[in-house]
Amino acid sequence: GGPIPEGAIVVKAPMPGKISALKAEAGSAVKRGDVLLILEAMKMQNDITATVDGTLHEIRVNVGDNVKTGDALAVIVK
Repeated sequence: GGPIPEGAIVVKAPMPGKISALKAEAGSAVKRGDVLLILEAMKMQNDITATVDGTLHEIRVNVGDNVKTGDALAVIVK
């Protein structure tokens, strides 16, 4: 991905795992708690949710990607 817009909120991976589904698309309005994507870790499906209300600027991963803890998954602008 490109630069993160100023003031944007980055949703990061809470644990290592694999992206199993994307649940939102760039440009859509999201509310805190909305599921953005699903991260599969240790055979568990973990909902990765928006941490703030805003607009989903981008999802930085694709289904099948392996991520590490702290990787940027999504960017939300308020």
